[in-house]
Amino acid sequence: MGNLPAALTTFVGRHRELAEVRRGLGTTRLLTLTGAGGIGKTRLALEAAAASAPDFADGVWLVDLAPVTDPSSTANALATALGVPDPGTRTVIDQLTDFLAHRAPLVVLDNCEHLIDACAELAHTLLSASPGLRILATSRRTLGIPGERVFIVPPLAPDDALELLRDLVTAVRPEFRITDGNRTQVRQLCDGLDRLPFAIKLTASRLRTLTVDEALNRLEDRFRLLTTGSRVHRPHQRTLRALIDWSHELCTPAERLLWDRLSVFAGDFGLDAAEDVCAGDGIDRDEVLDLLDRLVVQSIVLPTEHEGRPRYRLLETIRQYGRERLAESGEEEELLRRHRDFFLALAERLADRWCGPGQQEGLVRLRAEHANLRAALDCGGDPQAVLELAAALRFHWCVGGFLGEGRRQFDRVLAAAPEPTPARARALWAAAWVALLQGDLAAAHRWLDEAGELGERLDDPVVRAYVQSLRGSHAYFGGQLEEAVSWLESAVAAHTALDEEGGTVFTLFLLTAAHTASKDPRAVETGRQAVALAEAHGDRWGRAQALWALGHAVWARGDDEEAMTLARLSLEAQRGFNEYLGAAVALELLAWSTASGGDHERAGRLLGAVRALFRDIGASLETFGPYRSEQHARCEEAVVRALGPAAYENALAEGGSHRSPDEAIAYALRTEPAAAVPAPAPAPAPCPLTSREREVAALVAEGMSNQQIASALGRSPRTVHTHVENILAKLGFASRARIASWWTANQAPTP
Repeated sequence: MGNLPAALTTFVGRHRELAEVRRGLGTTRLLTLTGAGGIGKTRLALEAAAASAPDFADGVWLVDLAPVTDPSSTANALATALGVPDPGTRTVIDQLTDFLAHRAPLVVLDNCEHLIDACAELAHTLLSASPGLRILATSRRTLGIPGERVFIVPPLAPDDALELLRDLVTAVRPEFRITDGNRTQVRQLCDGLDRLPFAIKLTASRLRTLTVDEALNRLEDRFRLLTTGSRVHRPHQRTLRALIDWSHELCTPAERLLWDRLSVFAGDFGLDAAEDVCAGDGIDRDEVLDLLDRLVVQSIVLPTEHEGRPRYRLLETIRQYGRERLAESGEEEELLRRHRDFFLALAERLADRWCGPGQQEGLVRLRAEHANLRAALDCGGDPQAVLELAAALRFHWCVGGFLGEGRRQFDRVLAAAPEPTPARARALWAAAWVALLQGDLAAAHRWLDEAGELGERLDDPVVRAYVQSLRGSHAYFGGQLEEAVSWLESAVAAHTALDEEGGTVFTLFLLTAAHTASKDPRAVETGRQAVALAEAHGDRWGRAQALWALGHAVWARGDDEEAMTLARLSLEAQRGFNEYLGAAVALELLAWSTASGGDHERAGRLLGAVRALFRDIGASLETFGPYRSEQHARCEEAVVRALGPAAYENALAEGGSHRSPDEAIAYALRTEPAAAVPAPAPAPAPCPLTSREREVAALVAEGMSNQQIASALGRSPRTVHTHVENILAKLGFASRARIASWWTANQAPTP
């Protein structure tokens, strides 16, 4: 579990430093690696984090802060990296605090120096609130908060520097060798580079065509310009600047131009973005890939990937250098406009194709581009284009887990562009959707009123149709069922007349929910229409919503088995979307129908999963109308009555131990075997459990929750959860009750 990137090159040397950092992670909760730029802080941190991953059941997570320019966005960057849902109903700090309070991950905060105060405040707040959290930071400056331990990363050892140079040069020049004849010059070259890994990497690319002596002489000339002949007092940063100047000069004009233009990207980027943004005025589109490859060979551009998709990135030092050159060239404003226009076109293309295949892939792409999307939204010059972009990103905000970010952006861009334009009308109804999902009915009502007026004034039937859909949703959330049905029926007709399949599916599943709550006998038929239309167009997300809406309708008429089947189908369709709200609603349906069918223990566990998902997004069922909260209360009363308060709390705790929608979905879809205890085998098989797992099994049989077992054994609840999952897997069981029955039948002794 985690998001550490795969290493693309061998980690050379640093054995002592790596061991010391790993020891530090075991004894302190905040360890900061400091040192000059290019000295290898990030690589050492990533190696140490990867080696320590088995010690962190909640994963190891990298937060790259280099693209973050606004200190107030530091917490957002951490939340995005961790996959913390951002409903925007509370501050991001509060959301992070609650999310991490019951988890124990290792977080790598990389490149803190330009956000040092924000990082210090964030680390102090989270470490105080989350006893299991550990932070490994990299920064040219220390955070300076209580409990911080500092490790100063030294230059490479002389032999390690030689080994790194040899490995890098042989990758581009296989015949290269370090021999007795050139060892002294190679050592002088590495020493002249202050044994900085990044400097060695840049220089190694030049040894494809230069001899060691030629490289050494050219660098000596460059250093003299910066230090007036005194190499003794040359700071590491001057070494790096001189080397980057030299690397830039040695590039061809087209390579330099691409380097400078790539600096407009925040974080990493794809080939299509580089081609679209950087081509023209000196670079042909079909040249970009070749130029990128040449910059990769020179270690200017780094290849990387995001969720299996190939990407590229510039180290921050390289990016800043290119941005300076771009500003000097007078091209910066034009390149920023191209950058914004590319991501506007991408967002509009994905939104237009939403009702069809590729939804999950589209959301993955937008998540990969999140830093670039924020940069594009910050681009000045054309407020109407920014409004268009904010509206086009509506599925990124509402389905992709960025409600809070979407709300902040809409508040800002709507205030900046008050003119009554078509772009504003679209942004208003998209903003209202965000506000509705946040439970802010007042803001949604205000924005829908203005969007409705603009839709009429501009004679825009699409805007009018979506305003009707969202007015119906607003009425449903407010408990005004008759009004909701009226609006939604009108909206279905409007979307259908426009051949707006996505809007029709969206409105039909909302109408199904409203029909069900108002006991309208048309609910099941409406739900089936929604499912059929979604399936006809390959709308996987819409199908998942329509399935749970139909499931509610059939459950309300007393068909528990069909409701359970529909809930499972909805959950299966939601795998990979990471949408907390949709998963919670489908799990709630599964809990209701399971309780109605008599399996109250499993229903309690499912309610625990629902509670955890709502807790992580800081929401509750009350946000989505009185009908759901009333049904939830009835289900809960039935489960407590059947199990008793203590057993119900244990079931809630077990069901709530999953850290993401996908984990909760996998847990819910696991097959439940019959509750009967298998007959004992003629000859008992050896116990497959470890001694620790047998201890945990014995305590499960006593009725303890994971939290209670953790306290008894002196372990974290997450570790106990992992043991319980291992026990279930090894024994082929799907519930704690089966573990207890097995333990009672076998009485496996605890060593």
